[in-house]
Amino acid sequence: MRAANLSLVTAIPGPKAQAVLARRREFVPRGVSNVNPVVAVRAEGALIEDIDGNVLLDFAGGIGVMNIGHGQAEVVEAIKAQVDRLVHACFHVALYEPYIALAERLAFITPGDFAKKSLLVNSGAEAVENAIKIARYATGRPGILVLENAFHGRTLLGMSLTAKVNPYKQGFGPMATDLHRAPSAYCYRCPLGGEFPGCGLKCVSNIDRMLGSDIDPKTVAALIVEPVQGEGGFITPPPGYMEALQALCRKHGILLIADEIQTGFGRTGKLFACEHWGIEPDLITLAKSMGGGLPIAAVVGRAELMDAVHPGGLGGTYGGNPVAAAAALKVIEVMERADYPAMAAAVGAVVEERFRSWLERFDCIGDVRALGAMVALELVRDRATKTPAPEIAARVVQYAYEHGLLLIKAGTYNNVIRFLAPLSITDEQ
Repeated sequence: MRAANLSLVTAIPGPKAQAVLARRREFVPRGVSNVNPVVAVRAEGALIEDIDGNVLLDFAGGIGVMNIGHGQAEVVEAIKAQVDRLVHACFHVALYEPYIALAERLAFITPGDFAKKSLLVNSGAEAVENAIKIARYATGRPGILVLENAFHGRTLLGMSLTAKVNPYKQGFGPMATDLHRAPSAYCYRCPLGGEFPGCGLKCVSNIDRMLGSDIDPKTVAALIVEPVQGEGGFITPPPGYMEALQALCRKHGILLIADEIQTGFGRTGKLFACEHWGIEPDLITLAKSMGGGLPIAAVVGRAELMDAVHPGGLGGTYGGNPVAAAAALKVIEVMERADYPAMAAAVGAVVEERFRSWLERFDCIGDVRALGAMVALELVRDRATKTPAPEIAARVVQYAYEHGLLLIKAGTYNNVIRFLAPLSITDEQ
């Protein structure tokens, strides 16, 4: 990096970036969106240098992928060493040790005091799809419970599970079937009109009611839940919510799938968010920061569930690629040694304190939500009506990149600014 900290030498986007953006408009479909008109050429820690020599501060982390930090030296060296040995063989053709070593490591570090096995795939959406396949196969039940404000990917089943229509589902129907959607614990905008704690977790008792009236629980394989809803707006559950969901699943013989694709690998102040509440999901989906920037994902679950599927029913050509697996193994080693969850708790405390000070000053901020370094502020036009203000969020993102800070939005109404900076960010940054 040519600068140790934020440094702007041109407007954003600069002249070289504008030339690349012109080519992007000519050759890349408009459906592939870009939040910030920045053309990255290198990165280190929490900094990204663009093609014009501007150094920007990264508060997006590749959408929660770079918890370990850009260019972490040990991870880079592990990638280089594995490239020299073996780039690809396809595990179905000739197995290799990094896949097995990572499967073993994930089985030991994920929540749950029981025997576990791990399936490696390429992306979060693939992990979700396979978790649903495993749950349906193991239980012999077709139904899946999913929550409002959920995001579980852009594939057919992934977008069907996802709650947000625009842009993820609009025009792409028909959707997958046998999915049942229930209100989530969005306390700031409770769809059931409750107010915590007086509500008595009405959002959970409503699911119990649905299972007693609208849905036969014997037809439901699993409930899938993000411990903190990411794309939905960093919706952080109230105390007791996750425990109540787990108890509800146990009551009806329904599997609990924890989607920790964004919350996992230190982001919330624990290695996995489920640890905050002592939750032991039957299946857990992982991706994003697991690979330190390389595409890899996993489904980890109870051994008897993972073994239920017949040989050949799970897998894929690139699943558990040896280079990506080597990167993931090193990410886990570095995170545990350096205590990245503790780093997340410290970083998150600083950001949350600042956001809450703004809540006192600016009427356009309706709510601040945080768990570790998963922090967000929700923007509104009026605090009394809680009318979402996506136009203010868009202006904030634009002003930020023009001044050297990369931000991304979230939320069902596109009115949430979310913080996903690398956990290795310095105090000065």
